[in-house]
Amino acid sequence: MMLPLLLALAGPAHAFCGFYVSGADASLYNNATMTVLMRDGTRTVLSMQNSYQGPPEDFAMVVPVPVVLQKENVKTLPPEIFSRVDSLAAPRLVEYWETDPCQVMVYKEESRRGNGLPGLAVPTKMKAPEDLGVTIEAQFEVAEYDVVILSAKDSGGLDTWLRQEGYNIPKGAEPVLRPYVEAGTKFFVAKVDVEKVTFQDGAAVLSPLRVHYDSKEFSLPVRLGLLNSEGEQDLLVHILAKGQRYETANYENAFIPTNIRVTNGVRDDFGDFYDALFRRTVVDKPKTVVTEYAWDASSCDPCPTPALNPGELATLGTDVMGNQSYGWVLTRLHYRYTSDALGEDLVFQAAPPMVGGRGTPDANGELREQQPQSSSVNNFQGRYVILHPWEGELTCENPQRGMWGGPPNQPMPGPMAAGARLGAAAKASDGKANLPALVDQDIPWIGVVKAAEAPKPSATPSTLTPADPPADDIELEDSQCGAVPGGGGLAGLLLALAALTRRRRSDL
Repeated sequence: MMLPLLLALAGPAHAFCGFYVSGADASLYNNATMTVLMRDGTRTVLSMQNSYQGPPEDFAMVVPVPVVLQKENVKTLPPEIFSRVDSLAAPRLVEYWETDPCQVMVYKEESRRGNGLPGLAVPTKMKAPEDLGVTIEAQFEVAEYDVVILSAKDSGGLDTWLRQEGYNIPKGAEPVLRPYVEAGTKFFVAKVDVEKVTFQDGAAVLSPLRVHYDSKEFSLPVRLGLLNSEGEQDLLVHILAKGQRYETANYENAFIPTNIRVTNGVRDDFGDFYDALFRRTVVDKPKTVVTEYAWDASSCDPCPTPALNPGELATLGTDVMGNQSYGWVLTRLHYRYTSDALGEDLVFQAAPPMVGGRGTPDANGELREQQPQSSSVNNFQGRYVILHPWEGELTCENPQRGMWGGPPNQPMPGPMAAGARLGAAAKASDGKANLPALVDQDIPWIGVVKAAEAPKPSATPSTLTPADPPADDIELEDSQCGAVPGGGGLAGLLLALAALTRRRRSDL
């Protein structure tokens, strides 16, 4: 089930921003829904990834939209675009190695990486749409989809029409549909033409869909999707907006703790660690949406994958926004919910710029910006750091501790695109990994205290000792490690979107 989708460097010497190990992308979650919204002025472009599994003839999508859409408002997208966005914005694990404290540091400039439809005939003995207060406003075909745009005078009539047309509407949908019908909302309804479906390894491969429209309101519905949810679900909302990050106006907002030092063991189970951290961040806060990323979409640091290029931005919507290729801020919002937590639609509002999750460790291995800080730019990311202090022999009188870089005696590694997945232990324990044992520091603002270390049987490796920062250290805002050049108000309720799918399970 897709929540509201399916119904059925480098830089100058001062800044090495960490060797990218892995990212907590959508593959971390068993039941994750991902959407990408592009917003500029009153125009919204909504891209929906269809992760439906089952017979293609059972697929259906119902998306409430504010206006009647025509064929030119709808297109299909390559599925890879969602992986690109997800990998770019997902929380990430990086690591640093302390260089030989007796080695003369020679900094080198490095380049930045980053850079009339068939099947709609009314069967006999069934009520015609007009008898149910349903009007077919438009109908057309897009790739493998047969699309109709509906309006309705009565939510009960709409519920009946959808059922008699073969949509397996969840129990309790009619009262949730009612406010949309009363508000005059239109409904984008798509079915699959099975003769146009492609298959891969025996499974139907359905194209992602993109729609665009103009409306003063900007929201994403969750209510109908919640009717379909089975257990815990994750909604990942990515918003691309001109020079602006977004947050929710009608839910609580929180930022994921970032720049947290973690143990070397997190490398093998980053998914377990991040799931535990997310749970602790929202514990006892069922209506909290967590910001995991807010950054210029044309840059990144570190880059798990190249930043979005103008062609990809056009795929996601700039082609209907005047082909504005630069200045887009990518915000990633994460909302976790259960079927018994019916809530309001997510309403989005512009939010001030924040920074966090940048910079290199200081001489003591400490990292700043662990919580969001106000700024003139958006440079916030969930970033978790493994440190490798120097353990070799000290051969000089005045060692310079706390100089961090890449792996010793190896070339600077490029970015790695490796998605984190929940390990067996996390699945067995509902993702409740032992967070205190996985962190290398306290996180007091969410109540996490680092577990005490067991005594070591022999001499311990050299530990970091306080030292003055290097003479050529500079303020973080001036470094190339995170800062990017350049870059309101409540936008209101926009579109109601929900997913009602008919699914078959192999284990039934």
